Amino acid sequence: MSTSASPVRRDARWAYLFIAPFFLVFAAFGLYPLGYALLLSFTDWHGAGVANWIGFDNYTYLLGSGEFWASLGRSGVIWLLVVPAQAVLSLVLAVLLSRPDLRGRGLFRTAFIVPFVTPLIAMAEIWIVMYDEDFGLVNAVLGFFGLPDVGWLTTTAWAKPTLALLVLWKTTGFAIILMLAGLQAIGREVYEAAEIDGAGAWTKFWRITVPLMRRTIAFYVVTMTLIVFQMFAEPYVVTRGGPYNSTTTAGLYLYDNIRSSDFGTGAANSFLLVLLVFGLSLLAVRLLRSKEGTR
Repeated sequence: MSTSASPVRRDARWAYLFIAPFFLVFAAFGLYPLGYALLLSFTDWHGAGVANWIGFDNYTYLLGSGEFWASLGRSGVIWLLVVPAQAVLSLVLAVLLSRPDLRGRGLFRTAFIVPFVTPLIAMAEIWIVMYDEDFGLVNAVLGFFGLPDVGWLTTTAWAKPTLALLVLWKTTGFAIILMLAGLQAIGREVYEAAEIDGAGAWTKFWRITVPLMRRTIAFYVVTMTLIVFQMFAEPYVVTRGGPYNSTTTAGLYLYDNIRSSDFGTGAANSFLLVLLVFGLSLLAVRLLRSKEGTR
């Protein structure tokens, strides 16, 4: 037995040796920063000197801060403006793009994915030019029809919808890819059986496609919740959080803590965001969970 087990143990040691670099890199650049940030969230440290242990003071400060909750509310508004509309739009477009009789299907798929792969900074700069109050293309079109100019990026009423429109335009291609992947997992025989029973296009969509796409939609909602509540670059480049902090999202508020060298509060802020996003994601998964259970 010992002679036969020895080569097995030797092979196991080689296997562990080959996978060891991944775990070393993960520990150095994943677990260690995470643990250090968690430890830092219980301290008062501004980048120099000794970090002072203050327990849960950073968390209680944030939970009692009106600006912290306001930043979450602004992210929540953008989420409401983007996710429900995009979920419906991307599912409908994915159904249309999955039809084999659609001419130019490859061209349409490419057109929808281009904004997603375009660098965000470039798109944000285009957004600034297009929605400029004085020289923007959008106000020029409104003026052509005799309508007044709108301060898309300079008024509190329009800044968040304009920013949400950027996020919608940027990420719709990603949402369509997810929906197309989910549609391909639905067997064609299900639709054929429904057609035999006399089901029309709307019945097949509402009674077959939507129920069988619940898991894909739940995954999309979780992913977009992460994207929206961590969003930093869009408001930073387009509006700098203005006007009057109306677009200071949760991600941008976290950046403000780090920029002011309040690293303890910033670390606590990041973990509160993690808990919030986890709770929202769990709620979305439960609401969208299939009635048939976890098959």
